[in-house]
Amino acid sequence: MKFSDISKPSNDLLNEDYTSSVTLKCKGKAGPVDVTVETVRGVNGALTSKVGGKFAYAGLNFDKLQATADGSNVLETSLVPCKGCKLTFKANKAADLGLEYTAGSITTTGTLDVLSMSKFATSTCIGVAPGINVGGDLSYNISGDKAGLSAYSVGASYSKGSLFTSVTSANKFSQFNVGVMYKVNPELSLASSTTHSSAKACDVLAVGGAYSGLASLGTIKAKVGSNGVTSACIIKEVAPKVNLTASGSITGADFSTFKYGLGITM
Repeated sequence: MKFSDISKPSNDLLNEDYTSSVTLKCKGKAGPVDVTVETVRGVNGALTSKVGGKFAYAGLNFDKLQATADGSNVLETSLVPCKGCKLTFKANKAADLGLEYTAGSITTTGTLDVLSMSKFATSTCIGVAPGINVGGDLSYNISGDKAGLSAYSVGASYSKGSLFTSVTSANKFSQFNVGVMYKVNPELSLASSTTHSSAKACDVLAVGGAYSGLASLGTIKAKVGSNGVTSACIIKEVAPKVNLTASGSITGADFSTFKYGLGITM
């Protein structure tokens, strides 16, 4: 497990699949290349698309090679020079060279901004016992007026049976984030996200759940945020390899704030 994934179970339940966009994603194969076309409808009704491909050649993986509607390009590659070691390169508006190394229960990552040579980031996550992971990360500004350590955090997660919980620090230990997920049964899962600091002992960011006990509807997710926004979504496979996600949100009881989203992946 990477340190960036230490709170993943609860974060995914509370954040994934909620959308206010109308999108269509089509996946297919063109010979050895996996092709993806993503189309989004803007607020003015205009459609914008981006086309991407994924393939491997001579041991080099092109994880994403994408052209976007604004004329920019995205490139993500990876290479495994030896067991447990992966080198990555990601280029869009920036260019980052990365390293991920796993040995047993320890995973270490490093990222260097090779375009401006201005920032370096690293993280380590260790599985200290079954279901228990601890780790930390830090960012360092290499150049400029703010050269030096810019951010750092530590965290831990615990998972046993139906319970998952995680604690991570933020803002240089001035705040702690707690994520909890509990599987009531195979169909129903509940999750919460809270922050704790000297300024506010407990701030409930979101409470939500996911239910998959109604096969005719698929998976139903809902959450309530501390900002007063209630969101819900339905994820269902409407045909073989065709998934539909319908989402909506409203602030309080003000129906003028209602927003909806619709996503189709095929």
